[in-house]
Amino acid sequence: MSGTPPGRVLVLGGTGEARRLATALVDEGVPVLSSLAGRVADPVLPPGDVRVGGFGGSDGLAAWLSAHPVQVIVDATHPFAVAMTASAATAAAATGVPLLRLQRPGWTAEPADDWRWVDSLTGAAEAVRGFGCVFLTTGRQGLAAFATLTAHCVVRSVDPPDPPLPARTTVVLERGPFSLADELALLREHAVEVLVTKDSGGAMTAAKLTAARELGLPVVVVRRPPLPPGVPVVGTVDEALSWLRGQPG
Repeated sequence: MSGTPPGRVLVLGGTGEARRLATALVDEGVPVLSSLAGRVADPVLPPGDVRVGGFGGSDGLAAWLSAHPVQVIVDATHPFAVAMTASAATAAAATGVPLLRLQRPGWTAEPADDWRWVDSLTGAAEAVRGFGCVFLTTGRQGLAAFATLTAHCVVRSVDPPDPPLPARTTVVLERGPFSLADELALLREHAVEVLVTKDSGGAMTAAKLTAARELGLPVVVVRRPPLPPGVPVVGTVDEALSWLRGQPG
C-alpha cells in the first residue's frame, strides 16, 4: 500500500469496521495486530495476528506499546467502549504513537420515527417505566440499570447476560445481522411496546429501527459518549486507509 508505514498497525476492537480494516491491510501486505476485548465467547476473528484480552488501562497499554512497538494505532472499538477509547488516547499521547479513531456514523431518525433520546442507560430505564413489554438491545453489559423494571423485558445478546436482570426477562441469544422480517416477527411475538437501543450506528442491527417505525413503536436511544479531544476521527474504513497512507515512515 503506497505510503503506508511499514511497521505494524495495532487495530483495537472486534467491530465490523475493525475486521474490514484488518482485512484490507493484510491484503496489501501491511502487518496487523488486532486486539479484542474478549467479552464475546466466540468472536469473529479478523485476518492477521490477534490478541484477546484487556491491557490493564492506559498505563498497561502504554507499557505494552513500549514492549511491543507499533507504527500506529487505530481505535475501531464500539462507539460505547468508553474505557478503551480513553485508554488508547492517554497511552498514545504518553508514548507518541499516532492514534486514529475509526467510528461509524450514528443513526438518523426519519420523519415517522418516535425517538426519545437519553444520555445513559439509567436514563433509558427511567424513560421506559410504565410500559408493559420492553425490548432491550443495548448488549449484555449494563443491564443492571434495568434490573428494577417490573415490565416484561426481552433482552437480546450474543452471550448469556449476567445478573442482575429484570424480574421478568426473556433472553434471546442471537448474533446479527437481523432482517426486517426477523425483527417484525420478534416484536410481534412478544407484544413489544417500546425498544431501547444505543446509538451504535451501522446496518447490522438497523432493521429493528425500521421494524419499530412500521409498527409505530417508540424507541429510546442512548446518545454516544463524547470522544477524547485531539484525536483525529474518521467514519469509514476507506477514510482510515487514506489517513494511514498519509502517515510518515
